[in-house]
Amino acid sequence: MKIIDGASKKEILYYLPNVETAENLSRFFATFADGTRLRVISAIAIKKLCVSDIAEVCGLNQTTVSHQLKILRSEGIVKADRQGKIVFYSLKDPKINEVLLFGVEYCC
Repeated sequence: MKIIDGASKKEILYYLPNVETAENLSRFFATFADGTRLRVISAIAIKKLCVSDIAEVCGLNQTTVSHQLKILRSEGIVKADRQGKIVFYSLKDPKINEVLLFGVEYCC
């Protein structure tokens, strides 16, 4: 038995993400599902930082930070800017910080 009317179905289908978009969204939000990554994202949302500075402010070792940054870079969340011998990390897009802040408002 179908209850939905044609206009409602059309509206839903218009806004419903296609399979590829749904997979991309799922992968994007999965990036935020790790507490360590969230802390790294939060730190570099405030200020551009190098690996050693991220490690210090987040209380992590540099290997862990480097691993998390690799994941974040592969997902397009973080960008790296080399200044001489030092690489500084920041968010690729300020909208990423907005997503994080919406999450904080929602759950905390």
